[in-house]
Amino acid sequence: MRQKELDWTDFPKGMSVIVPVYNERNTIDEILGRIWDTGLVTEVVLVDDGSTDGTRERLQEIEKEKRKGTVISFHEKNQGKGAAVRTGIGLATGDIMLVQDADLEYDPADYPALLGPMLDGRADVVYGSRFLGGPHRVLFFWHYVVNRGLTLLSNILTNLNLTDMEVGYKLFRREVLDGITIRSNRFNFEPEITAKVAKKRCRIYEVPISYSGRTYEEGKKIGVSDGFEALWTIVKYRFVD
Repeated sequence: MRQKELDWTDFPKGMSVIVPVYNERNTIDEILGRIWDTGLVTEVVLVDDGSTDGTRERLQEIEKEKRKGTVISFHEKNQGKGAAVRTGIGLATGDIMLVQDADLEYDPADYPALLGPMLDGRADVVYGSRFLGGPHRVLFFWHYVVNRGLTLLSNILTNLNLTDMEVGYKLFRREVLDGITIRSNRFNFEPEITAKVAKKRCRIYEVPISYSGRTYEEGKKIGVSDGFEALWTIVKYRFVD
């Protein structure tokens, strides 16, 4: 789907891309370039979550350039992805909001596919899926098993039939997020937001996306403890708001 086929009539303020950033000095410039190169983005909101590898200093340089459509915020200490997304949502002004990790695991070239169901009026929320046939780097078997297990449990408790609840690409109408309080600070943001959009009976679509996963040596951050935290979060937000 080419950009000229997308109808933004119902979304005059366009799309804000929220980028939580933690220690991504080697990728931050490239991911920003890829985001803007799509030609589909009105605003990019970067939230540095206490980086210590030079990312913070690079973002301070970008901030001084006063790039149009670029908003940058800094956390004084590392709080986690959920906290950074929460800050980003509070700063974003677009009618559509997309969460984009600062590494290169997810490719902004998939934005048209994600936007399609929303711009044509079918969806309130769109999830990418790494398991619906898109190209992906072959990596960790046990990560795959844990992802599928967490998705299955989430589906049981939310009555959804997602294939990839933990995916990093989630696209929302602004009014969906305006009615949700995000409490999770870390990677358990993913199951929390899924439980809450399910409770709101939002129209949710999934589309296949590509995925270039990283090894831990290359900078991957999610670990075993995050899996246990996600498990607890799935159960918790089945019963509380």
